[in-house]
Amino acid sequence: MNDLYTRFDSVFFEKTRLSLMTILAQEEVVAFRTLKERLDATDGALYTHLEKLVAAGYVGKERVIAAGGAQTLYTLTSEGTALFSDYIQFLAAQLHAHQGGER
Repeated sequence: MNDLYTRFDSVFFEKTRLSLMTILAQEEVVAFRTLKERLDATDGALYTHLEKLVAAGYVGKERVIAAGGAQTLYTLTSEGTALFSDYIQFLAAQLHAHQGGER
């Protein structure tokens, strides 16, 4: 299981950022306000986590004008999608190996 801690970088493998990646993988495009509500995060903390993901190339952001005013939308990039998929496959393999060892 040590591979889990060395296979994925610290930008990705952090509780809040992993939660953000999970939400984005499930919903594709999510507004900052929605992420804030889902994670019960402060503006500053959420912004910092998102900017780390953006800087790493895992998340893209776009500022748009909507009926309620300006908002920032976040999506996984192709690199972020591939990384998240690799993470899910890794967890599935670990689960399969664990289940196989108990029989």
